[in-house]
Amino acid sequence: MLVTARRTTEVETESWATINLDWDGVVGGAYNGRTRVSDSRVLQQHRPDTQISNVRQLSILSREDIDHIAHAMGISQFNPEWLGANLVVSGCLDFSCIPSSSRLQANNGTTVIVDMQNYPYHQIGITIERDLPGYGKSFKQHAKGRRGVTAWAERPEQLALGDKMRLHRPEQWAWRPDGQALLLLMSAF
Repeated sequence: MLVTARRTTEVETESWATINLDWDGVVGGAYNGRTRVSDSRVLQQHRPDTQISNVRQLSILSREDIDHIAHAMGISQFNPEWLGANLVVSGCLDFSCIPSSSRLQANNGTTVIVDMQNYPYHQIGITIERDLPGYGKSFKQHAKGRRGVTAWAERPEQLALGDKMRLHRPEQWAWRPDGQALLLLMSAF
């Protein structure tokens, strides 16, 4: 899938048999670029409209998460193009929960790095409402924790329907938050 157009209130996607990645993400995609303008997702870190690295070049969802959302919403025919995703994968029940810095690598070497879980947002609900009146407003609550991940291209190439992608998950350690959000830089080399 390829997000080829983005309106202010709706998400439009177009399904493709292959997509090409370059260092800026999906060639021809709406979110293509090495940088992007900061938005509401990073208000705690950056003022609006600040140029930042684009680690949201791709949106990847799993068929399993899509099916879960559809079931929770009571929709028998859920159109994955409503979700604005670039890729839909299958084979991982908790795909939206894979850790940051995980890598998805195709047999041809194409590799993307996961940034973080993608949160549901209201534009998708508006798109669903356009096609299925009465269902769009419930999308956000049913998609929480099931909206896939965002990623960026580490080794760009072509991806095609049916490609197998191997998940490389980084080792995870338990972290105990101690209430401190302010750190002091002790050294820089």
